[in-house]
This record gives sequence, structure tokens and C-alpha cells, in this order.
Amino acid sequence: MIKIFFKTYGCAHNQSDSEVMMGLLLDAGHKIVKTKKEADILIYNTCTVKDPSEKKFLSELRNTDKKIVVAGCIPQSEPELNELKNYSLVGVKQIHRIVEVVKETLAGNIVQLLMHTKSKRQNLPKVRRNNLIEIIPLSNGCLGNCAYCKVKSARGDLESFCEDEIIEQFKTAVLEGVKEFWLTSEDTGTYGLDIGTNLPKLLKKILEIPGDYRIRLGMINPQYVKKYLKELITIYKDSRMFKFIHIPVQSGSNPVLKIMNRKYSVSDFKTFVLKLRKNIPNITIATDIICGFPTETDKDFKMTLELVKEFQFPVLNISKFYPRPKTKAALMPLLITEIPKERSKQLVLLNNSLRCNDSWLSWEGDVFVDEKGKNNSFIGRNDFYKLVVLKGEELLGKRIRVKIIAVRRNYLEGEVI
Repeated sequence: MIKIFFKTYGCAHNQSDSEVMMGLLLDAGHKIVKTKKEADILIYNTCTVKDPSEKKFLSELRNTDKKIVVAGCIPQSEPELNELKNYSLVGVKQIHRIVEVVKETLAGNIVQLLMHTKSKRQNLPKVRRNNLIEIIPLSNGCLGNCAYCKVKSARGDLESFCEDEIIEQFKTAVLEGVKEFWLTSEDTGTYGLDIGTNLPKLLKKILEIPGDYRIRLGMINPQYVKKYLKELITIYKDSRMFKFIHIPVQSGSNPVLKIMNRKYSVSDFKTFVLKLRKNIPNITIATDIICGFPTETDKDFKMTLELVKEFQFPVLNISKFYPRPKTKAALMPLLITEIPKERSKQLVLLNNSLRCNDSWLSWEGDVFVDEKGKNNSFIGRNDFYKLVVLKGEELLGKRIRVKIIAVRRNYLEGEVI
């Protein structure tokens, strides 16, 4: 029996890939362990979105003498990296072959499987990180070519997974007691556009499946919100949909969006947000912003600040621009280092001054408890995907009625009623 330690970087899609690889290895008679020290071999499932996470992984790689397999987006997008030449590599579309890669690596061989073949990852054995949550990737890759994004070089063009297989996986998880589903991909809005269907059609079929569950829809780019807005509003009114949507705006400036090769305008984005808020009261809208893109002027950044002031997003993911290899933006003249740093700091300060959960004080409603917290607490989500911290005994896996007794910037505190 081989003892294997996993470390996963990055998005929900990567988390799901790791769950599948662990399931395959367990099925093969191996053991997943919690520490590097007790492991015979380490598997790193990597992320290439941001420069800091890649540097952190490479630093960790240098500081171990164990056998290692490197999986995920870094080896897929940059197999030529000198730091990877002596390691076995598994690409994003080869995770179904992890058992043979581990066997060969322990035998002293270097195996590098990076072919862009058709994915074989639906309905394979898996080990859920959380038994109550099922992560279902809808596709690999995307239809975009954003100037700053390196993920395209790893995940490739859109490859939607078979609708029947997704529905089968969903049904199986419901029967196994899963209560929370994360539908994920590089852009959920593109699902099905390469195979003659689309996201709303899939969601409608999924919602025909009976059960007491909630669905969190993963990131959908604004041009696809526009494409499906009316249908999405209807779908979100189903009680089993978390009233949460992630729509990345990236900048409040149209000139910057154009050079980023984003296929929408700021006006489009504002229209979507206003319509969603009007039709689905209290919906939680998450968005992303990049500070210090190479062409971003003070005027451009001011427009971004004004957008954030106007909409006061409950969830705002702020990133400094980093030039990523194999992207168009990496070839552009960069702003001096201090500018992205200072702009991201300004945006964080603004967001902190605006972000407020006061309106949730004294709210009463149902919360599904999906994990244990610190100091004997439990963590749950209400139907608007607001994080609620609770005290009590044996709350895990229960849907309970609560009252919010205190609000914090990033979470709510509740009591069972």
C-alpha cells in the first residue's frame, strides 16, 4: 500500500480534479495521508492563474526530497520549466491515468502525460473534501482569449462534458446524501455551446431532480449573463439555487476592457447587476478586479473606484496585475511596480469602508451547516450564500432555522431558534 499526500492549489475545478485522483488511487489500494512526513509520494495539483501562487509552489518543490508528481495547470501550460524537468507531470486532461503515473514514479521513472486528448473524468471514483459538497465541472477550457489570462494555455479551448453524464453524477450524489452542489468550470456561461446545448437548458434539467439540496453556480462572464439573463433570473427563483452569482468585471474602464479583450462594456455589466438585484432581492453578487493592467491610467482606475462605490459588491476579489508568460499582456510595457500595489491598496481600503452586513442583523431564516469551524463552532450558508457561524452541538449536515445576532465584515453570527 502506497501512502500519498495531496496538496491542491487554486480553483474549485482543481479541487474536483484532486478528488477524482484521490478516488482512483484509493480504488487501486493506496492510502491518502494528511502529512508529507508519512507519505511515500507527494502529488501537487497546481494553479497558474497568479504569479505568487506559482512561486509558492516552486519554492515548496525545492524544499522536499520525497518522490513527487506535479499535476494541473502549471505543467500543462509550462512543461518546459527547468524546475519541472526531473519530475513526473500529469496534465489537466490526463488525471484518469494518475495510478500508473504514481506506480512509474515510485519505480524511479519520469512520466510526463500532457496530451490534450478528450477528457475522461466524469463519474470516476472520487474522495470528497467535504462529504456534504459535490463539485461538478461542466467543461474544460473556454471560448475567451483574455489578454492577461494564462489558464487558456493550460485548459485550452472549450470542451463541454456530456449533459447525461453530468446529470448522472448529480443524481448519484443526491442519493449519497450530498446537500450542496458547486457547478464549476473556467466559464460556466459557455457550457454546451460546442455541443449544441447551453447552460440554462442544463440547469433546468438538473432542477428536475428531486431532493433537498442547493446549487452554487460558478463564475459566468458578463457576455454570457447577457445571453441568458432572462432565463437565469427565472432559474435563480427556484428555491434550490443559492442566490449567488460570480460575474467578473475586471475594470470599470471600457478602454481597459477592450485591450483586455473582454467582450462586454461597463454599461452592460451595470445593466446585468441592476436587473439581477431588482428581480432577485438580496442576491449576492461577487466580482473580480485587476489593478494596474499595463494600459490602466489614473482616469481608468478612478472609473473602477466609482463602479465599486456605486454597487458596493458583497464579494470583491482584488488582484494586482502580474504579467503571466504566454499572454498578450506580458508583452505590453508594464506600469512601475508601485502603481499596481498602490491601486490595489486603495481599492481594498475603499471596499472595506463600503462592505457592510448591517442589513442582515436580526434576519431569520434557514441555514445549511456544511462544515466545522474553530472553537467548537459550525459554519453554514443561508440561501444567499452568506457565511453564518453558529454555536451548538451536532449541527453538521443539518438545515436549521437561525437568527442573526451579530454581523462582521466577512461573516454573520447566528443562533439556533
